Amino acid sequence: MRHIVLDTNCLIQILPSKSQYHNIWTDFLAGRFRLCVSNEILTEYEEILSMLTSPEIAHNVVEAIARHPMTYRSESFFKFHLLRDVDKDDDKFVDCAITADADYIVSDDHHFSHLKEIPFPKVSVITLDEFYLKNNS
Repeated sequence: MRHIVLDTNCLIQILPSKSQYHNIWTDFLAGRFRLCVSNEILTEYEEILSMLTSPEIAHNVVEAIARHPMTYRSESFFKFHLLRDVDKDDDKFVDCAITADADYIVSDDHHFSHLKEIPFPKVSVITLDEFYLKNNS
């Protein structure tokens, strides 16, 4: 069973039913992989989705994630600051991936490539397209 951390930009892409990536959302709901989140991540999800849709839709999506049995909640009490020089706001995804022992972070943000230069702790990152292919093979 794969454990992933999903960057907000990817969550936004998998939700619409007409999206080519929508089956990733339905696969999560069907229990085909475990989604690792923290309170910080859920807060960002809701904040961004509220701006793009409505507060009610954002709340419903976040509640669906938070209450789903395939959601793994992981709170990091140590901040690794691995992206502080690139985009410190996304450190929450890295911290969650490390503490949840996630297989990878799924993100299309190029600044996550900075993690390839850091030997420890090792955090793998794949794009949404790569995850889509892995999920459908």
